Amino acid sequence: MRETILDRLKAMGIELSEPAKPVASYVGFVRQGDLVYVSGQLPFVDGRLSATGLLGRDVSIEEGAAAARHCAINLINQVHAACEGDLERVTRCIRLGGFVASTPDFTDHPKVINGASDLIGAVFGDKGAHARAAVGVAALPLNAAVEVEGLFAIR
Repeated sequence: MRETILDRLKAMGIELSEPAKPVASYVGFVRQGDLVYVSGQLPFVDGRLSATGLLGRDVSIEEGAAAARHCAINLINQVHAACEGDLERVTRCIRLGGFVASTPDFTDHPKVINGASDLIGAVFGDKGAHARAAVGVAALPLNAAVEVEGLFAIR
């Protein structure tokens, strides 16, 4: 019997939950044909942000990467809902866009967003290889340290 995506998540100690509700005037994802566009996800864990403030001042690279991983879990929750509970329908993670709230002199944005990329790769295997942007910004909603959006292909 082959290992499923849900098996991999369980082995990593990750339990999927209801997707986070939007904090403004938008929806969590939009499905258009075989594409699922997932809105930017903040690092919510049990209803609280796991990291707030700026990288380079308030948040370490390791803490930022952990927050990006939490964003990726929230992305997967949205995709799970878009696939009506069947993550095996995912054929590819096409792109991740990562935003890192940081001081002007901070330049390790890719290391932070690796937290999301590494999890997507571990969960989806070869289907998790994606294009990516890692961008520094002055501030994010709710003072979050990291936000990640995604584009997935499904069948």
